[in-house]
Amino acid sequence: MKNILIFLLLIVTISSCKEENNEPIVNSKVEDTSSEINPSIPIYNFDGFEESYLEKPHGIYVINFWATWCKPCVKELPAFEKLHENYKNKGVEVILVSLDFPDKLQSGVIPFIEKHQLKSDVILLDDPDANSWIPKVSEDWSGAIPATVLVKDGKKVFFEKSFTYEELEIELNKIL
Repeated sequence: MKNILIFLLLIVTISSCKEENNEPIVNSKVEDTSSEINPSIPIYNFDGFEESYLEKPHGIYVINFWATWCKPCVKELPAFEKLHENYKNKGVEVILVSLDFPDKLQSGVIPFIEKHQLKSDVILLDDPDANSWIPKVSEDWSGAIPATVLVKDGKKVFFEKSFTYEELEIELNKIL
């Protein structure tokens, strides 16, 4: 009984440590112990993500929405990693947007990144109002993942599908 009371007290204490307004963290970084892979995972709400990646007037981005628990997402990650390696010196940035829950960052996302040695930029999107932001990414997006957006100078091309490397490279070359 004493252990149950201590456990409940711990949960109440942790719950009370949250920010008062319960707004998602914007561009906060969580340090990773492996500096060779991804030294930090920025956390964005949708507005911060949109401003940083979708509305940039200059630049070329390959943005993949994925999650560690999504088998098709995991299967296609090597294609994005190869694209990152082959196009990083050509002004193309590959951004892997994790849709995992923020409380899984330390226990799931970072170990996944380390295990799979992901070198592309990984960010975590923490915005629970998906009904609001999914249509802002694309009116054609049902919300299913994997999903990919190619952005060049603020113009977007959207895909709700899995990619092979060859398919991804063909689509990228259409916008280059």
